[in-house]
Amino acid sequence: MILGLARQGTALARFLVHAGAEVTISDLQDETALTDRLAELAGLPIRYVLGEHPLNLLDRADLLCLSGGVPVDVPIVVEAQQRGIPLSNDAQLFLERCPAPVIGITGSAGKTTTTALVGEMCRVAGLPTWVGGNIGNPLIADLGQIGPGDWVVMELSSFQLEIMTVSPHVAAVLNITPNHLDRHKTMEAYVAAKRNIVACQGPEDFALLGYDDANARALALETPAHLLWFSGGAEVEEGAFKTNGELTLRLGGRDRVICRASEVRLLGRHNLLNVLAACVLAGLAGVPPEAMRRVATTFTGVEHRLELVRELNGVRWYDDSIATAPERSLAALRSFEEPIVLLAGGRDKKLPWDEFADETVRRVRQLITFGEAGPMIARVVEERMGRGAGEQGS
Repeated sequence: MILGLARQGTALARFLVHAGAEVTISDLQDETALTDRLAELAGLPIRYVLGEHPLNLLDRADLLCLSGGVPVDVPIVVEAQQRGIPLSNDAQLFLERCPAPVIGITGSAGKTTTTALVGEMCRVAGLPTWVGGNIGNPLIADLGQIGPGDWVVMELSSFQLEIMTVSPHVAAVLNITPNHLDRHKTMEAYVAAKRNIVACQGPEDFALLGYDDANARALALETPAHLLWFSGGAEVEEGAFKTNGELTLRLGGRDRVICRASEVRLLGRHNLLNVLAACVLAGLAGVPPEAMRRVATTFTGVEHRLELVRELNGVRWYDDSIATAPERSLAALRSFEEPIVLLAGGRDKKLPWDEFADETVRRVRQLITFGEAGPMIARVVEERMGRGAGEQGS
């Protein structure tokens, strides 16, 4: 049974039907709201229960698969766990069946950019590569076409990881900072979800951790895999690091300069870290340094991630709408020396905003807030202005 007829649920349903499973899909939305999704699955032998999740659906369930938007504390999931019905999702089923080595990437910020960078480095090197997961299409839709000589680059979110009991051959944890606490409730639960990407690895696997992030670094104690690191300041034993203005890859006992930091097209220190991580992961896949350099010095980013939209009358407009947590917005603010007019708002995910407010007071000339979180952001910034945090904007 599948809970949630979203992008992941739709791809998973098609896969399970073709695998010979008897599939039931339940979604809290009604048929009208799901018209497009239902059309994608038209003609397939699927039973639909829409508008509710009745517990008696579990009477015939051997496996309960959750789409990413379905939390584990809803009554039907709790009941399934009490009955001993295993939980899964499209990412878990994919990893269990994929014949190719998988590079799995997670983090509170930077995972989509890093996933795209690794995929592009592999492509430039001529490696048969599949990129997906939380980015783009669910990879389970491509499972039948993937061969043992291919490489898979897979973005994994905390929503997927929280119920997973299998880890990829190569796992990367870029950073772990407060995010999605409206879903996970506590920072401890959020960290536990991220931990699953390395928790089931073996000594033949590889774990790449962000050395500069305390929560990511602590996961070194949680995996028997071969450890690698990336850092923007420390010279790590094995992995990649920035020193003397250069990005250096250290793998197999050799140091290779990929490029100068000033040659990277992506803005901000956080993106230098993404490039460093990507170089390590691509190196494990056999990508030569020349291909890494080509991508590192030409890649201009992913949509909605510090994306330059337009320049008009000396003003550059950037779209960073993927920045749905304070740490992401902080990284963006620190990418610019010019005066900033910041538009900030959206949904309140119950995250700490103090450091963001301090940086806003120091760097932002004008703040415009909107949406559910707008009044809260304005209030926190105004409180910081009253305390004289840094140099006040206007």
